[in-house]
Amino acid sequence: MIAVVIPFFQRQSGVLARALRSVAAQQGCTSPIRVIVVDDASPVRAREELAALPADLGLDIRLIEQPNAGPGGARNAALDALGPETEHVAFLDSDDEWSASHLAHACRALALGHDAYFANHVQLGAEVGAFERAGRLDMAQHPSLDGGQGPLHAFGRDMVEQIVCGSVIGTSTVVYRWAGREKIRFRTEYRRAGEDYLFWLELAAGGARFAFSTEIEARYGRGVNIFAGVEWGSLAYLERTADEVKYRQTTLAEFARSDVVRVEATAALDRLRVAYARGLLHSLRRQPVGALARLGHYLRGDPAWLLRAPWLLITNAGDT
Repeated sequence: MIAVVIPFFQRQSGVLARALRSVAAQQGCTSPIRVIVVDDASPVRAREELAALPADLGLDIRLIEQPNAGPGGARNAALDALGPETEHVAFLDSDDEWSASHLAHACRALALGHDAYFANHVQLGAEVGAFERAGRLDMAQHPSLDGGQGPLHAFGRDMVEQIVCGSVIGTSTVVYRWAGREKIRFRTEYRRAGEDYLFWLELAAGGARFAFSTEIEARYGRGVNIFAGVEWGSLAYLERTADEVKYRQTTLAEFARSDVVRVEATAALDRLRVAYARGLLHSLRRQPVGALARLGHYLRGDPAWLLRAPWLLITNAGDT
């Protein structure tokens, strides 16, 4: 069985129905599909959205309702509810849609001995795929699984390095083998940044073999996004940047098994410290009490910032 995990928090009706229709439209996938929708205290109730679905949609849907815990917490609730019949887990955000071939491609890649799968996708507002926009996949390094005739490839490089140095993994394209990975969960303390990446890093560091598809298999929609409306220098910006710093610190502490990862994670951490300093200076002029409160919280996780920030600001003075 494939468990399709959909966290739900939306303010507009009809969003969930589009995602579910894309699940129902899957072709060439012979495994049974069970959809687990987790209503994360959504303003638009998932129960009402599900009741409005056409009777002939043909999906096995389970609903979980819970107090708000963020997208990672909602996904964790679904993972906690999975039974021994689960073979694969697929993630789909409630405002995204799959292509009809997505699960069939994922199941084929996993049947060939891989443990995790991701695919090209179109991000909101983009006209080309994420792989093409990023330009980080040299296809000569990733063997074809179709004799060069199809979109499936084995990932042929170090996946930890790829994630840390420039991940192209879209959450709504990920499918992974459940057996042996039942304890991996999203780290909800990284709600604003790094939550997804750390999940993929745990998969990779645990020995998961990745495959991917160059075909666009998901289109991202316009729903509630925790990054939307985060103005530079605002208190929300400070909170998000603090979580990004924490994510990079965790990367260094837990996943820096090569010089490439150590160098990239350290450089990214210094860039974020500069960004935090600049954002803090701006925020102190507008909301000094709130900015100081957030600085105090930030310093508990990054006390070295006080010593490094002045030097970093000077050495990066010309950067934009």
